[in-house]
Amino acid sequence: MITLCGIPLSNYYNKAKFALLEKGIPFTEERIETHSHDEAVLSCSPLGKVPFLKTPQGSLCESQVIVDYLEAAYPGAPRLIPADPFEAAKVRELISYVDLHLELVARELYAEAFFGGQVSDGTKKRVARLLAGNIAAFKRLAKFGPYLAGDTFTMADCAGWVSLPLVAMSTKVIYGEDLLAAGGVDWKPYAKLIGERPHAARVVADRKADQERSLAANRAQT
Repeated sequence: MITLCGIPLSNYYNKAKFALLEKGIPFTEERIETHSHDEAVLSCSPLGKVPFLKTPQGSLCESQVIVDYLEAAYPGAPRLIPADPFEAAKVRELISYVDLHLELVARELYAEAFFGGQVSDGTKKRVARLLAGNIAAFKRLAKFGPYLAGDTFTMADCAGWVSLPLVAMSTKVIYGEDLLAAGGVDWKPYAKLIGERPHAARVVADRKADQERSLAANRAQT
């Protein structure tokens, strides 16, 4: 049995969880906060980041490493990567754009957009400039046909579904405009389509339940 460690609030945790569910791989979950300094956590994820995966062979960290491992270790399960090497590379290309060129850039806005913090004007200007070019580039690659890579659900959708709404929502809060939509990426029908999958519904339900538990615990402490 493998164990997915992290928090349901994390989009990267949910990326890995979505892949596990879609592939039908049995797993358990262990709630671990990000940036833990506990030695048991650091021995699995040296930066204290989530998610990480505990397997009978040892631990793995970084969400893309995890989902690539799942695809290789469970080839008999529903495939999330095409068998053709070039098409497989095109799926991973999309994941790189979602994770690195969209979400990671927009992540600098999250402190203010979602958590009551503050982001400097310089950071906001830099992020807006980077996202404008990166969104235009992503639009050239994404097919939305109806899935990111074409007519088949793939690993790219595990990444896109959990992260594209965050990019859109954070930019809407900070700039008063959804930069994805403004850049011509019609992500809402896509998010709705993926959200109708039973495993996506479970990911959302588990995330909401965890948020409610966290809010209740915070209220109990005040």
